[in-house]
Amino acid sequence: MVNLDVILKYKYNVSELFVSIQGEGTRAGLPCFFVRLHGCELRCRWCDTPYALDLKERATIISGEDILNKIRSSGIKFVTITGGEPLNQRAVLPLMKYLCENDFTVVLETNGHLDISEVDKKVIKIMDLKCPGSKMEKFNNYKNIEYLDKKDEIKFVIADQADYNWAKNKIYELNLQKYVGTILFSPVWKECDPAQLSEWILKDNLPVRLNLQLHKYIWGPDKRGV
Repeated sequence: MVNLDVILKYKYNVSELFVSIQGEGTRAGLPCFFVRLHGCELRCRWCDTPYALDLKERATIISGEDILNKIRSSGIKFVTITGGEPLNQRAVLPLMKYLCENDFTVVLETNGHLDISEVDKKVIKIMDLKCPGSKMEKFNNYKNIEYLDKKDEIKFVIADQADYNWAKNKIYELNLQKYVGTILFSPVWKECDPAQLSEWILKDNLPVRLNLQLHKYIWGPDKRGV
């Protein structure tokens, strides 16, 4: 059990807290409370949250108590912890564990670079494997794959056919279906045509799910807090 008194005193560097529709993954379309923590060591070429990257910047410092109060007051039991890269802030580990112990469904969106072995097993992990088009392929931490299970998801963000072929090969090379229940192929917004990506997937009969960013289709690509 997590000591609640300790969590209440932790301070988190938060980019934004908001309620929206989950735009990605197998839970797309569900109302969700988002905790976007600030800071990420990677610089993906197509990153759509550049405002949440600077590790040296103190965005908004919020106590664990305030975060939990906002989550509870929303009435929503589905929480996504995202970033930036949430695992840069170690205090996120007991926060996620506490939420899981109190009947929240918790999703962690992680770039896959940092060690995920200490993440509570009840947390649903959506982990990126960075394709060459991101310019961050060298940061993939393949050891993390062994800490995933069938409730978890691996996401490839696809910029072009070279990325697609790389991701397709990784599925079989790493036997990813053995570890996770869902593999997501997400086209880079306005760069990789979803129709073209769909045709590649169908032609190769890949065991993946096309992952469109629903929130961008609803509110546009530049709106924050959605």
